Amino acid sequence: MSHLGLIHWNAAEARACSAQLRQLGFTVCSGLPAMPDLLRELTASPPAAIIIDLTRSPSQGRDLGILLRQRKATRLIPLGFAGGAREKVARVREILPDAVFAEWERVAPALRRALARPTAQPVVHASAFAAYAGRPLVGRLGIKPGMRVALVAAPRDIKATLVPLPETVRLAAGLGRSSELVLWFVRRPADLNRKLLRIASNLGKAHVWIAWQKGGSATRGDLTQPVVRAQALAAGLVDYKICSIDSDWSALLFKRR
Repeated sequence: MSHLGLIHWNAAEARACSAQLRQLGFTVCSGLPAMPDLLRELTASPPAAIIIDLTRSPSQGRDLGILLRQRKATRLIPLGFAGGAREKVARVREILPDAVFAEWERVAPALRRALARPTAQPVVHASAFAAYAGRPLVGRLGIKPGMRVALVAAPRDIKATLVPLPETVRLAAGLGRSSELVLWFVRRPADLNRKLLRIASNLGKAHVWIAWQKGGSATRGDLTQPVVRAQALAAGLVDYKICSIDSDWSALLFKRR
């Protein structure tokens, strides 16, 4: 009996999928923690295979798959994706062609094939941004026509960086009630600590990109991706996308848990 790690973005649906997999003869762990504890747990106790749902958050599932293949400890674990819209699944397949893909109704034979013939040399991308290569910045950030975008502590040249913007996009300095997306640029850990809870509590349905300056070092007390993620998770947010804004800034996209 093979032990699977199931990654799903909806608790109720995860329980249903786990029950389906158990009926098919697998044992399943679906109560996996959020990042970065997820990677530590998969490294410490690797399952026979990892299956990622693409129904709810295909871009998040794709990015996690890229990250799992980048890490030596999880690289050779058979990787499968289940469900999802056809065109979105096709884009994930382009990035991770040696993973297994199936509808949930046909997931058992696909998983058994993956377990029987694990990939010895999986595709490993050098960057977590591989899926976004060639896409305009506004597309990577999720800025859509008519959207109200809040800029918090943004660099002076941010408007030029975002050009060309989709039609009728409105940029505003500071988070407001009508904001649909927030770009927050954080330069120091103290700034993150001071403002994070207030921004998180006032997000409503908006999502927030928290950007930090590249080249930081945790040993110097700089902001880094793990620091940003850990602080935001503690504030009740959860990340699901990463983006390189320009040569100076990277960002993680968060929503309320």
